[in-house]
Amino acid sequence: MEQTIGHPEPQLRRDKFFLLDGEWEISFGGKTDKIRVPYCPESELSGLALANGVTDCLYRRTFVLPDFLRGEERIVLRFGAVNHSAEVTLNGVRLGGHAGGYTPFSLDAGTALNREGENVLTVSVHNDLRENVPSGKQTPKEKSFGCFYTRVTGIWQSVWLESVPVRHIDYVRFYPDAERGTVGVEAGVTGKGAFEAEIFYEEKRVAAFSAETDDRLRTRLTLSEKHLWEPGQGRLYDVVLRFGQDTVHSYFGLRDVRYEGDRFLLNGRSVFQRLVLDQGYYPRGVYTPETEGDFERDIRAAMELGFNGARLHQKLFSPRYLYLCDRLGFLVWGEYASWGVEYYDLDALGTFVAEWREAMERDFNHPSIVTWCPLNEAWNDLARPEKSRDARFVETVYAMTKIFDPTRPCVDVSGGCHGRWTDVADFHCYDKFDDLKEKMLAAMRCQPAFCMMYCPGEEIGYAGEPLNLSEFGGIRLGAGEGDSWGYNAIEGEEAFVADYERKVRFLLGCKRLSGFCYTQLYDVEQEENGLLTYGRRPKLSAEGMRRIREANLAPAAIEDEGE
Repeated sequence: MEQTIGHPEPQLRRDKFFLLDGEWEISFGGKTDKIRVPYCPESELSGLALANGVTDCLYRRTFVLPDFLRGEERIVLRFGAVNHSAEVTLNGVRLGGHAGGYTPFSLDAGTALNREGENVLTVSVHNDLRENVPSGKQTPKEKSFGCFYTRVTGIWQSVWLESVPVRHIDYVRFYPDAERGTVGVEAGVTGKGAFEAEIFYEEKRVAAFSAETDDRLRTRLTLSEKHLWEPGQGRLYDVVLRFGQDTVHSYFGLRDVRYEGDRFLLNGRSVFQRLVLDQGYYPRGVYTPETEGDFERDIRAAMELGFNGARLHQKLFSPRYLYLCDRLGFLVWGEYASWGVEYYDLDALGTFVAEWREAMERDFNHPSIVTWCPLNEAWNDLARPEKSRDARFVETVYAMTKIFDPTRPCVDVSGGCHGRWTDVADFHCYDKFDDLKEKMLAAMRCQPAFCMMYCPGEEIGYAGEPLNLSEFGGIRLGAGEGDSWGYNAIEGEEAFVADYERKVRFLLGCKRLSGFCYTQLYDVEQEENGLLTYGRRPKLSAEGMRRIREANLAPAAIEDEGE
């Protein structure tokens, strides 16, 4: 039973919802202006394009409840993401607050909601990058520089009202078993009654279940038809859940992911992860694209270049983006905006874990997410290099991730420094070919020695985990101008493409390497090391792009093992 996916949260859709996107008022620095939500005030699409951002602002919007919601039993107000902390009032009544700039939150409108006349909704926002909170690639300076980009303050994903009955479904999690053709279903509810689930594949019912519950339930269903989710083949099962008057639409993909020895296995088959780095930035909207078509354009551009997935870097991407990855069969690493957190400070651990848990809860059911990667480059503090990261920070985040989701691999830190536990020994290397080759050959001999892979002075080292190169490349084509930045530069298309081919074919030939991630798909502001410009135009000729694709699609040595 394929549904039209128009809901901001494709994994938990109800039919009766009302978007509050569009024109709002915003007040900051003693003045009031108009802003277009869900675009941050730093973006052109917001109508403001503030150069230096703001730390505190107040959003205000009036609305009248649409007729189809007026008679509903209970109305919930939902926010996709507000950076970083928010306090919400409706008609002068405080509904609640939330801290976490990348994760969703919901508030019961209750009796504060005027069902017949005008409503006044306000959102007070605070976002200060100096406060040891996750901020990803947002610049801590007055302007963008190097690999730090424009700040993002306030509302940057959709806001909506939704009919959610008093007795309702709180969440659902799917645990697919591709080998056996079954799916585990775990659901939580508020209230008591009959819970029903129907599963469809291309409108044909393939499983059903019903049981009484007043809290949580778990069951495992055998699917009458087995259709695997695979790279380039996003075969999805549609799910309809009912509990009392509440009906929720969801979906899942039938696939297994795990490591066995050095190999990454998808549905029991060795797959080399040919990933590309995606920063999730857009020229006119910063964190938020102008249309959903921009999401699909980026995914398809990566696939056309021979990549089978992406590392979603230093940002929690929109559920709408992840839905498209699910539908197109595009592998991704689920990452968080961990930069901005001082890894040496355990006081920041609680803040990070709270936000990361919400991120995993939101994204648990996406089949496209094949690896969790909560932290990036947990090295010394960037501002104070004498402050080394605390290994307990890294190890706590890894342990919590595995407790919450034992079904996926977890890279504790992309690019070091690792803690004692990780499912993958992951590293970054922007060296030129000869140095990259030397370090990779040592890694193949179980002696990886990449930059800051392990913290000096600690008894933590390589323990034989699968190997992954999650950042390499970073090459700017040409000399660049002004603030243009890249890890390295190469003059001329032929030299650039030849360097790419040489590196990629060498890496694919490394028998113990499970995957790589190339930096990056497109330029972001002054960082000009993409295969595409920031406006998503190819930097190379059609022939150059064809050669990049062919290099990526060459067979990987590790895919041939054990077949």
